[in-house]
Amino acid sequence: MGYSDLVFDKNSVFLVTGGAGFIGSNLCETILNMGYNVRCLDNLSTGKKDNIEHLLDNPNFEFIEGDIRDFDTCLTATTGVDFVLHQAAWGSVPRSIEMPLLYEEINIKGTLNMLEAARRNNVKKFVYASSSSVYGDDQNLPKVEGIEGNVLSPYALTKKVNEEYAKLYTKLYGLDTYGLRYFNVFGRRQDPNGQYAAVIPKFIKQLLNDESPTINGDGSFSRDFTYIENVIEANLKCCLASSEHAGKAFNIAYGDRYTINEVFNTLCEYLSKQNIKPIYGPVRKGDVPHSKASIELANKSIGYSPDWSFIKGIKDSIEWYKENL
Repeated sequence: MGYSDLVFDKNSVFLVTGGAGFIGSNLCETILNMGYNVRCLDNLSTGKKDNIEHLLDNPNFEFIEGDIRDFDTCLTATTGVDFVLHQAAWGSVPRSIEMPLLYEEINIKGTLNMLEAARRNNVKKFVYASSSSVYGDDQNLPKVEGIEGNVLSPYALTKKVNEEYAKLYTKLYGLDTYGLRYFNVFGRRQDPNGQYAAVIPKFIKQLLNDESPTINGDGSFSRDFTYIENVIEANLKCCLASSEHAGKAFNIAYGDRYTINEVFNTLCEYLSKQNIKPIYGPVRKGDVPHSKASIELANKSIGYSPDWSFIKGIKDSIEWYKENL
């Protein structure tokens, strides 16, 4: 269970793209704590230097401020690297609807640059962030790999294209690629600020400030909220996965779901803010009503077996935000 017992060659070098972001900085920190070498590539457009400030003095850590849209930067960053954990991307469905050209440039061209650079530099494993949004308008629950609907946003389309390119790179060039379809990841260092902030950190911050959060729609939409520790486990287990599973994409979730109203009520309970009531607003364009993952394929293929439930993760997150906001 988990990842604490995973062992790599002691000289292993990991490249984390988007390493100053929420997921990326947690990966960098964890891998350094395990005693391996980490190179972080980030252009700080959505990532924050603050997230990796405490790592900069570590002799096994290297920070490259650079952009995945620049191929030479990608080539430099992947030189001498064993494992690429490609997290760099722009998230947010609503923002992608407003800025489709930028999403094409960063999420598709940037990922293709990274795949090609990894191929040229003989990287052993290329693990990349996909998204549950690739399921689009498919109504089936739980979501199962291979049964996808029509995508509903430019963001979702970029992730779908990433998966197709990665599959090709495995088939044509023998680069071991593993896609991770993240389902609503949350946890420490997730940014609570801005109009595109994820729901859990945003709600926690607002409740700590005695403000009423806005819920899009009537709060009945549900999500498979996935704690950051489970995502770290999936990334690391892919680096040790058998090549027979390369070229695939896996659901990375807990396999449970909670409505937005349930999330709000849970947070109010643990923060002792039951007197605060939410404000209900319009449903966001491109939002999928319900999401819950089957994690069977990830379990069979890479040994993914998440330890962190929603409630366990929420308690941990609240403690972190109380100390750090």
